[in-house]
Amino acid sequence: MISVKNVGFAYKNSVTGEKEKPVLSGFSLDIPEGSAVCVTGSSGRGKTTLAKLLLGLEKPDSGEISGLEGKRVSVVFQEDRLLTWYSARRNIAAVLTGSRAENAALTDELLRETELTEAADKPIRELSGGMQRRVSIARALAFGGDLIILDEPLKGLDEELKRRIVPRIRKRFKTILLITHSADEAKLFGCEKTIKLD
Repeated sequence: MISVKNVGFAYKNSVTGEKEKPVLSGFSLDIPEGSAVCVTGSSGRGKTTLAKLLLGLEKPDSGEISGLEGKRVSVVFQEDRLLTWYSARRNIAAVLTGSRAENAALTDELLRETELTEAADKPIRELSGGMQRRVSIARALAFGGDLIILDEPLKGLDEELKRRIVPRIRKRFKTILLITHSADEAKLFGCEKTIKLD
């Protein structure tokens, strides 16, 4: 069980260094092993901040986060964060640590699963926004782990493609935290619980 208990967090003002209005205050969330949990809410309510806290990119001002000790966490950020001078194939392979043959086999498999085989060796800058998004998903699947955090992962994908891609994500990760504005996407991922940040 991954637990977020009574967490509070506020960013510092870049000019004054003073804490701004809290983004999260007394926030709690449990993510049971093997479950898919959705966090939704309007922009600026702390959804992406929650992801950063779980990833250790930010530290809570109060409360505690437990259950991540020794766990490998993969992430699809809201921004694609790709190496634009690399091809789709090289972006995926960049996170792999196996042998050359193992890396090549897994990369090819993930290119197929994200329907990118024909674009595998094109530079990222030549790919459409939806294709770049799929490279980000494939890279996260390649990294693997115990939990995947998905921050608006399906933007730029049409409905048919979403329906094909989501089961392939679910196949590789049993525990999922989905951040989305879309109730339909929460249903698509089979989320057992939805938390709304107001």
